[in-house]
Amino acid sequence: MGEISRTAAGQRDSEKVAREEAHERANRRWAEILQETRVAQTGVQILFGFLLSVAFTPNFGDLGAFDTTVYVATVLLGAAATGVLIAPVSLHRLLTGQRLKDDLVRTAGRLMVTGLVLLALTISGTVLLILHVVLPNLLAEILAGLILLWFALCWYALPMLLKRRSARHQTAG
Repeated sequence: MGEISRTAAGQRDSEKVAREEAHERANRRWAEILQETRVAQTGVQILFGFLLSVAFTPNFGDLGAFDTTVYVATVLLGAAATGVLIAPVSLHRLLTGQRLKDDLVRTAGRLMVTGLVLLALTISGTVLLILHVVLPNLLAEILAGLILLWFALCWYALPMLLKRRSARHQTAG
């Protein structure tokens, strides 16, 4: 019985979305992107601030060549992630009133995906730096790689799986 009511509710939601006008859909999608951006921006900014402060710690000069390279790469990835995740706000501010909402939504969506990739790489690099201090090198590298794989599964593979499953249900129904 629950499955039938969920299916009926899903159909009603689909019909409601189908009736949604183009400008309403663009406004709703834009509001959703801005909310998602707020979440991602906060995380990347905190992480980036942490990374910047590491260079001013007493033991930073003791880092080996590998750790220094990982640090520099991670800071650059964090800076790039920050820029990409803040870009939708800049686009909106500079292009408001130009009747480009659909283009803004599409572009902001691509920027968000790019920013999440950069954020996953930044987090993984940060984990590698921290674990390199407390664990043997190979174990630290394996664990940082597993974290990166975890992000790939949660942030990309799972949504793709759900998208395929939804497409199968729509073609079957």
